[in-house]
Formats: sequence, C-alpha cells, structure tokens
Amino acid sequence: MSSGSKAQDYYIIDFDSTFTQVEALDELVKISRGGESDVEAFSSKIAEITNLAMEGKLSFQDSLEKRIQLLGAHKSHLKQLIQVLKKRVSPSFARNKAFFKNNADRVFIVSGGFKEFILPVIRPYSIPEKNVFANTFVYDKEGRISGFDKSNPLSREGGKVLLLKQWNLQGDIYGIGDGHSDYQLKESGLIKKFFAFTENISRETIVQKADFIVPSFDEFLYINHLPRAISYPKNRILSLFVGNFNESDIQIFKKDGLSVRVKPLFEEKYWKDVGLLVLGENVRVEDEILEKAVKLKVIGFLKPRGTGLNENPVNEGLCTQKGIVVFSAPLHNDPGAIIPAINPSPLRKVLHRMVDYINKGSTLGSSNFPHIQMPLSRTAHRLLHIHHNVPGIIAQINWVMAKHKINIEAQILKTNSHLGYVITDVNSKYDEAVLSDLKQIDQTIKFRVLY
Repeated sequence: MSSGSKAQDYYIIDFDSTFTQVEALDELVKISRGGESDVEAFSSKIAEITNLAMEGKLSFQDSLEKRIQLLGAHKSHLKQLIQVLKKRVSPSFARNKAFFKNNADRVFIVSGGFKEFILPVIRPYSIPEKNVFANTFVYDKEGRISGFDKSNPLSREGGKVLLLKQWNLQGDIYGIGDGHSDYQLKESGLIKKFFAFTENISRETIVQKADFIVPSFDEFLYINHLPRAISYPKNRILSLFVGNFNESDIQIFKKDGLSVRVKPLFEEKYWKDVGLLVLGENVRVEDEILEKAVKLKVIGFLKPRGTGLNENPVNEGLCTQKGIVVFSAPLHNDPGAIIPAINPSPLRKVLHRMVDYINKGSTLGSSNFPHIQMPLSRTAHRLLHIHHNVPGIIAQINWVMAKHKINIEAQILKTNSHLGYVITDVNSKYDEAVLSDLKQIDQTIKFRVLY
C-alpha cells in the first residue's frame, strides 16, 4: 500500500472498546445465548478471555478460538449485533464525524474483530471500506459461526504488526487503542506514537506503556492540534464535589466526560484548577478562595429553604463579578421527613443545568446570570462572552467578527443589572487572533470558546 510521494500523517484506530464502547463478541454471546439459563456464565467466560488477550496474557489466536467456540452464534445473529454496536459508538468518536469525513484516506480501522459487523458500523463515518482491516468469520452449512479465516494475519498473535509491515505508508503513523495488540505497533517501531484510549476501559498494563493516555478522542485531536468538535476536551475540566454525595449524582458528570474528584474539603491544591464546583451541605467557599479560583466556570449547591443571600455558601455577587455562573435549588430539610438530607431530585436538576452550561452555554435556572437556553449546535463554533452591562459591547463583538471576515450564524444577548452575556455561533474557521481580540474588548469579564 503506497501513499504517494507526499508524506503525511496516518491514524490507526482499534474498533472494540475504542471506536465502540464494548467488545463485540461479548455482546454477540448475549444475543446468541440470550434464551439460555447459563448465558451469564458464557458472557463472563468470554469477557475473561478477551481481557487476558487485551492485557497480553493470552495469545490472540488462542483467545479468538476459545471465544468462537463459546459463542454458539448464527449468521442471523449479526444483524442484531450491528444494531447494538451502532448505538454504542464511543461518544467522542460519534461527535467528531467531521474529522473522519475530512481525513477519510488517512484513517484506518485495524481490528482483531470481524468485518461482518465492523463495516456497517463505521460506514456513516466516511471511512473507506478499503481502509478497514479485520478478520472474517467461517460458517458451517447451516450458517452457524464455526471459525475464522486463519490465513488473515489479524487472526494471529502480533497480527497488526504483520499487517503494517506489508504497507508502505510514507509519513508518521499514530496508533489509538486499548489493548496489547495496539501497543505492539509502538513496540515494533512501526508507528510514531501510541495513544492508550481509556474512555471505555483502562488497562493498567497498557496505560503504563503508552506515549499518551487519552480519555477521549477529543483529547487525541487536541494533543495533536487537529480539528475537532469541541475546542477544549471536557476530560481536562476538573469537576470537584465537596461533601457527601450519592454515586448516582457523581455519575452525571463522569458520564459526560468530565474529570471528577470527590473530597470532604475544598483543598487549596484544587483552588486554581477547578472548573466546576459542587458544594455539599454545610460547605462554604470564602471570598479569598473564589478570588484564587481563576478557572472556575460554574458552581452548584442546595440551600435550606428560607436561606437569605447572606447565608449562601458562596458570595453570589463576587461570582457575578468574576463571571462564575451559580445554580442552586432548595434543600428539603424537614427533620420529620424520611428522606436523605440531600434530596437527589433537586440536586440532579442543578447538576444537569451545570452540564448544560458547559455543553451549550445555557444559563436557564441560574441565580446570578441572565437566563439563556440554547440548543446544541452541530455545525457551528460557539463563543461565550461575559461582560459588564454597559452599552456598545455587542457592536464591538460584531466589529471583531467583521474585521476577521467571520460570518455569524446565530447570536443572542441577555443582560441583568450587573452583566451582559452574549452567545455567538460562527460557521467559519477562525484563528487565535480572533479569540485574542474578543478577550481584549473593554469591560470583558470572561471569554470562552465552547466548541
């Protein structure tokens, strides 16, 4: 395989537990043996064999043979599997469809999985079929899956290395995956860097050997200065829960891809780095700490009914001055009620509003910001500008856009007595000079590129 005379970058991407959130054969056994009483035992055994291979503790060919024997699957089961996998594409890959479309000839799916289910899943992502390398099933005369094509190098231990040695790619190659076979590409010297993908699973033996650990595909694109759906990976935004919380509440942030810490106290080492702050009962943040929390974007908490502004756990006036959005809800603290001190229902509403602000710029329900409710934009870049409420700011923002020949797709301004909040969606590429100019507008409090 030749790339032509001009050297360029190439991306080798694994499929199971990387492009998709799951291992396909683990899902297939649930379908094929779904009506059997011991389906859980089969599922556990296949998952165990998969992990042994991914960690390099069992040869890939041995693991493949053992899993095929346990599957008990028919060709007809693949249609159901494909429908499952299409719904389980890793979120960070799903939101970066544009990257695959724009780099179709440089992206390769190289997997120990099977083409029969991989091709239908990756087809909407514009990756050419000729760039998909995987195993193929062998069927018996009744259509049952009985084995695999053993002449395929990907069916053997070190198969990805054997395959790449046959290619003649002139340029730097980057590997992205979660398992031992992905690391072997780096070990062989065939690729420039190996990125351990941990959005779905983190294997310690693989993470230790990686050049980089990427909790999302956004992070990979960010590190390599490549176009992406969001400007700043959410896994880089520190979210801190201070106090006691239900795990189900914490999972709201984790599932959204945020980096989460849970601490009994707001420790000084987190002051300057925290982006989202959730306060538990009886936790207060003093003004001097707020002043030092330079990356803090949004705070959420519950407060007892009847609590006045002076009794809030944070100084909302200072938050407004610093461009920090505050979301709160009343805490039900009836001592006779048979409910936990922190009622999960209002807290979850606060948490979802915080996530909406991070993802969309929406401030609906905020206690200190003008209320704006925004849909997620799939086609535009979104810029957030927070400023003191003085005349002329919107004109200055639009002058910057005109100066840099940027077309505005949508724009909304809301104000209250203290500040103005402008959301601008632009549908063209922009350079760093635009961002610098927007930050330099007089009376600017905070400026942020959402995506």
